[in-house]
Amino acid sequence: MFGLEKPAGQRESGRSGGLPKMASVGDFNVLSSSIPATKVELSVSCRNLLDRDTFSKSDPICVLYTQAIGNKEWREFGRTEVIDNTLNPDFVRKFIMDYFFEERENLRFDFYDVDSKSPNLSKHDFLGQMFCTLGEIVGSQGSRLEKPIVGIPGKKCGTVIVTAEELGCCRDSVLMQFCANKLDKKDFFGKSDPFLVFHRSNEDGSFTICHKTEVVKNTLNPVWQAFKISVRALCNGDYDRTIKVEVYDWDRDGSHDFIGEFTTSYRELSRGQSQFNVYEVINPKKKGKKKKYVNSGTVTLLSFLIETEVSFLDYIKGGTQINFTVAIDFTASNGNPSQPTSLHYMNPYQLNAYGMALRAVGEIIQDYDSDKMFPALGFGARLPPDGRVSHEFALNGNPQNPYCHGIDGVMEAYYRSLKSVQLYGPTNFAPVINHVARYAASVKDGSQYFVLLIITDGVISDMAQTKESIVNASKLPMSIIIVGVGPAEFDAMEELDGDVVRISSRGRFAERDIVQFVPFRDYIDRSGNHVLSMARLAKDVLAEIPEQFLSYMRVRGIKPSPAPPPYTPPIHVLQTQI
Repeated sequence: MFGLEKPAGQRESGRSGGLPKMASVGDFNVLSSSIPATKVELSVSCRNLLDRDTFSKSDPICVLYTQAIGNKEWREFGRTEVIDNTLNPDFVRKFIMDYFFEERENLRFDFYDVDSKSPNLSKHDFLGQMFCTLGEIVGSQGSRLEKPIVGIPGKKCGTVIVTAEELGCCRDSVLMQFCANKLDKKDFFGKSDPFLVFHRSNEDGSFTICHKTEVVKNTLNPVWQAFKISVRALCNGDYDRTIKVEVYDWDRDGSHDFIGEFTTSYRELSRGQSQFNVYEVINPKKKGKKKKYVNSGTVTLLSFLIETEVSFLDYIKGGTQINFTVAIDFTASNGNPSQPTSLHYMNPYQLNAYGMALRAVGEIIQDYDSDKMFPALGFGARLPPDGRVSHEFALNGNPQNPYCHGIDGVMEAYYRSLKSVQLYGPTNFAPVINHVARYAASVKDGSQYFVLLIITDGVISDMAQTKESIVNASKLPMSIIIVGVGPAEFDAMEELDGDVVRISSRGRFAERDIVQFVPFRDYIDRSGNHVLSMARLAKDVLAEIPEQFLSYMRVRGIKPSPAPPPYTPPIHVLQTQI
């Protein structure tokens, strides 16, 4: 599993003194059910830090904290090395973190001027801090975030630059082929039926099976088919870790005869076909008994090809923007917004279900949208002044420019609309889906991807038209999230979420699954902890987006744009501040 490799951060560097070495970052948590989409490495640099030393410059260290979802408690994640006598440190020690698109990972970077060898941070001078999310770093141009350091009133504390780099070994696969010569004969009447079993070694010296080849019948000189295996499965990304290969003779009754074994490593195999990759197959028992024993045959590597899978982060780093649109159900079945029983009730003390769903999803997606301007639409209401029914109106009242600034702007427009429109009906989805589809159809080059969040209380009125719209939209760079609020039966929604049966309209099937539906009631935390409810909801509705995004890019043959060149921070020669 993950977390076995030593993070880059565990190298010795700088004046570590009594300060603890890098925390064992990204340690695999057995209780965690989700496997990280990938790992990212964070590099930290600062410019123009405060100078707290009288006769020399500060000796900075960076301490990273992460925040638990439920109780908001900050926990120390790790520390960089200390760099002596500089206000412009480029820290060598990295932070390696698990990255999930669908989770909001709050981060806090604290900076201190280290004055002694004490690991206790209160003994050192505080230089300021920076708050952000992991999504904010990854979603910034070139996955490079620059922000001011804050925390000391009245002082300019400088800036921090954090860069995220996806770890390559997470997504490399290798295509390998082997053959063998002069293997020991194990069968009484015929030759052997050989196959290979590959094991990776674990930190405690034990071995875990990671691949079996097919059986080649009745030969002592087999050629096995080429096979593909991820580098993570083969050696957990550690190129020097031992890989043990056993050779067996297959028997129908399952009591396969051991022919022999050899060991190698990813680094050795990566040399490809050469004299280094011809291995003697040794049977330790035979070797111990027979003085003249040489080997039980040889296994030769015929080919070794590395393939890198492109990932969601490659596109984000290359500049693909995720555009977020929200559509809110203003039909009368929601109840009168001035009544506490209404799903649209404007409680001054807490968010209603619409507000919670909107914030939960929007706060994560906004990190991947550089201008933070979101179109916000409503459907199923009568609009002033003439009371006409609309299934596609701008919440901010401006049909020419339905954009709201940030999730706060969307919330504000939503509350304003509740005061001005009359809840009506019916519940039609097709108009808002077609609205977003028109935009998505105009940019099919992979530079933009559209996510529509529909929040609704109920039974859909235009099922046939909605299915038609979804089938058409499945060819476009877009995904649809539907959150059902309230107590209604949502059977029809399950049909739109093509997880079980791919959605179709008039005999045409959707090109790919683009709809994810969840009922909000499944996420209401019994203890009333809304933060937890929102985190769980976001996790479930957003988890499918990266794969839906990649399926569009793959079908269209769109490769990620190259990332901007790596940033080399300028070093300013600064006068020491007195």
